[in-house]
Amino acid sequence: MSSETNETKKRILQAAWELMEAHRGQDISMNAIAKSVGISRQAVYLHYSSRTELMIETMKYVDDVKGLNARLERLEEASTGIELIDIFVDVWGNYIPEIYGLAKALLRTRDTDEAMAAAWDTNMSCLREVCEKIIDMLEEEGALASQWSKDEATELLWAMLSITNWEQFIYECGWSNTQYVDGMKKLLRQTLIE
Repeated sequence: MSSETNETKKRILQAAWELMEAHRGQDISMNAIAKSVGISRQAVYLHYSSRTELMIETMKYVDDVKGLNARLERLEEASTGIELIDIFVDVWGNYIPEIYGLAKALLRTRDTDEAMAAAWDTNMSCLREVCEKIIDMLEEEGALASQWSKDEATELLWAMLSITNWEQFIYECGWSNTQYVDGMKKLLRQTLIE
């Protein structure tokens, strides 16, 4: 792939990201993205075969720009499930404010926009995989609270760390992000650990 092609793809992804945040995900057409980049709609389709593919790649692009993979490397530092919960809540809880505008755009339109829903589902499945890993580790250590099955505990952890819960604590309850991170660590320890 030529450097010109790579640069055009990057410009398309950047434009999609900016438009999604500016318009909270609504009315983000391939035409609007093309216009923002200064290329034809057909040129956008040369790089991304569908709007769904473009939205999924935009989310990956944002995670790359924000350095999510490097942040997630911290999870390897954990030697116990309890440590893994704390590190993950710290990483994820401090990442949410950086992607909130984009996440809000996806949340707002996912029920009516197949491409947005696909992008959201792709990212949330990655979050759920980390939750499964945490619960597996707790169960292997005998530290998972006995009232929860692995599936229930995974679902609980995943739901508690949702962006909508973060939004509720930050915007409705007036918590600081530090309060949210510290509170989630305490709550999850009390709820999931035997």
